[in-house]
Amino acid sequence: MAKQKPIINVVFVGHVDAGKSTTIGQLFYQSGILSETELAKLREEAAKHGKQGFEFAYFMDTIKEERERGVTIDLNYKKIQTQNYEVTIIDAPGHRDFVKNMITGTSQADAAFLVISAPHGVQEQTKEHLWLMRTMGVKHIAIIINKMDMVNYDEKKYNEVKKDVGEMLKKVGINPETTVFIASSGLKGDNVAKKSDKMPWYKGPTVLEQIDKFPTPEKPTNLPLRMPIQDVYEITGIGTVPVGKIVSGIMKPGQKIMILPGRTGKGILGEVKTIEAHHEQLPQGEAGDNVGVNIRGIGKKDIARGDVICDASSPAKIVEDFTATITVINHPTVIAKGYTPVFHVHTAQVPCQFIELVSKIDPRTGQPIQQNPDFLKNGDVAVVKIKPVGNLVLETADVNPYMARFAIRDAGATVAAGICKTITEKK
Repeated sequence: MAKQKPIINVVFVGHVDAGKSTTIGQLFYQSGILSETELAKLREEAAKHGKQGFEFAYFMDTIKEERERGVTIDLNYKKIQTQNYEVTIIDAPGHRDFVKNMITGTSQADAAFLVISAPHGVQEQTKEHLWLMRTMGVKHIAIIINKMDMVNYDEKKYNEVKKDVGEMLKKVGINPETTVFIASSGLKGDNVAKKSDKMPWYKGPTVLEQIDKFPTPEKPTNLPLRMPIQDVYEITGIGTVPVGKIVSGIMKPGQKIMILPGRTGKGILGEVKTIEAHHEQLPQGEAGDNVGVNIRGIGKKDIARGDVICDASSPAKIVEDFTATITVINHPTVIAKGYTPVFHVHTAQVPCQFIELVSKIDPRTGQPIQQNPDFLKNGDVAVVKIKPVGNLVLETADVNPYMARFAIRDAGATVAAGICKTITEKK
């Protein structure tokens, strides 16, 4: 079996109609994954909906409503092999109503392309997208200035847009000097997987080349073991098998573990017997692996989805309360003290109450602009104090960023996203 290439998750983010889905479709077409025949079918389908030129986008936008409206609603995952990586490409919606899906996609990404339309330049949501990427911990961001065909491949226009985007990058703390900008046309296929002859002035990489230039994602194997449980199965002849993704550390047979909070709410001790993936026993599991684990001394009633398997020598914390930085994205009214929505943290869903609104923050500088505001509304970034109603396992961003991010949902929508800063441990 050939050695598997490292996996990298790349998300494409940008304003509605900036051409994200088209760029991705073109990438798959030029790389030979999307065939001529399939493309011809999509072209026909696009014409039928009066959407000529949307054929590449249709490759990613598979939902009927998306085809009719021409917007990306859900997250789409497709695989592509590059020279260095096996890439999972995530097409994240740019449309305001669909930001909740974007959070999920972005929180899984190692690197991102922010797609900007050359004719439109920076748009209102572009800053929100950048800020979300920062909150969700995406470290590597490249900028695609797309639709260059619509500005006659003009270098001057490209430089104008590049300058505006640069100003915005500075505001969220990204250095434009070290950021890669790509001049492209997703529709015409310029600088997507193949170099364009239309822009002799452009000397940078294609989109495909840039994917290979992103640094290999660090596997956080140096952090203590954390595996949030997705499901628990009873398997005849084996026993209780929790399944999930190891988010940090390494798991080995014989290792002493603690499951938190567990049925007791105080944690349950156990020992790893065997680790399996795809019906094969593994000598060890590491960060990034989806595995099933058989644990000595643990029954199905002891554990549930949302519990976390930790290294017994350095377990995570069950929190009494915590402070976090949040971005309010999509709340129908305002958020005030006493508000108790559901927090989605790793695989857990726990109602939590806002007990204090500490300060509002200027998203551009990260500095507080107002102490103890009465309420928070869409677009606000704030430091807040939260008390879980029930047992929640959480860590701070400094200790383990993979266990610190969360989304806040209410009535079926994501209202905010955030990251945990400090914790008071439950006694």
